[in-house]
Amino acid sequence: MSKAATIDIASVSKVYGTTTAVHAISLKIPAGSYCCLLGPSGCGKSTTLRMIAGHESITSGDIRLGNTVVTDLPPARRGTAMMFQSYALFPHLDVIDNVAFSLKMKGMGKDERHSRAMDVLKLVHMVDFASRRPAQLSGGQQQRVALARALITDPEALLLDEPLSALDPFLKIRVRAELKKLQKQLGITFVHVTHSQEEAMALADVIVVMNDGRIEQAAHPRTVFEKPATAFVARFMGDHNVISGRIADHDGDRARLEVPDGSVFVAAGGSRHIGEPADIAIRNDRVRVSTEAGDGLGFTGIVSNVEYRGSSVKLTVSGAGVEDFIAILSDTEFFARPVNVGEAVPLAWNEGDAILLGRLDS
Repeated sequence: MSKAATIDIASVSKVYGTTTAVHAISLKIPAGSYCCLLGPSGCGKSTTLRMIAGHESITSGDIRLGNTVVTDLPPARRGTAMMFQSYALFPHLDVIDNVAFSLKMKGMGKDERHSRAMDVLKLVHMVDFASRRPAQLSGGQQQRVALARALITDPEALLLDEPLSALDPFLKIRVRAELKKLQKQLGITFVHVTHSQEEAMALADVIVVMNDGRIEQAAHPRTVFEKPATAFVARFMGDHNVISGRIADHDGDRARLEVPDGSVFVAAGGSRHIGEPADIAIRNDRVRVSTEAGDGLGFTGIVSNVEYRGSSVKLTVSGAGVEDFIAILSDTEFFARPVNVGEAVPLAWNEGDAILLGRLDS
């Protein structure tokens, strides 16, 4: 296989008429890494992937693959290969000819291209299906064929647009494990678009969280999970509660946030101007039911929902100007002191578990 390439996106924008789909983003994806572009529908992640591939023109900025500026190069000359969401296999060709099709277009002889195709089919465990047509394959098998067809071009970077979205839940888990293993085996750069937080966490070395055409955070999955950069990241990843208000005062690296109902919460973070809007985040699984809440590290609220999850219980509470505040309790902890919908419950957390979030410049 080719050596992996670093992908360097420098101030890249995409404008459609009066709509800006991607706002001057800059990102460096390390060579040989598995990068997931993560975000809700319409956030610009697929547009970004297509600009890397050359299937979408760039309005401004540049994209570099390794040492080559590929901004104006056609897809076939970029050193990338793209696997589309709809596998787009040729129904009239068998598997081996689907995989070898790009080599046929380059004029390679039948024996040589079939030999190359079989090598790639071995990688994705599809050799036994080489003579079948796409209609004779399951969704997971078709996906493997599409993957082999992308890999046969010997790319420096493989671009995947929501490759698991058409698969059933059990197959998704199996195929994502195979994708991770394959990426490590090949050592090339993978860039994978998804709207699934779980998928990105399971696969990525680098998660790039996008929102409204901007990058909110680009970091290792553990950093994104434990230290979300913004309120959007904290909410989108689904593992933090976000409390919004204004800075009442600050003492060194400790800020006090006042919410509209007058409650005050404390968080660790850099100094901010008094009166400035701010958000703090508290991880769901660090919240506990306790009577020890004090000094801005908890509140008493009304239970609006209790959801049993087997090893854990999800408690939803409203209070202190905060709606849908989540506590994830262990089943042992919850059933030692069970609570019901409508009951008042005191919640608390440790000082180190509340962090002051950043805000993007518009």
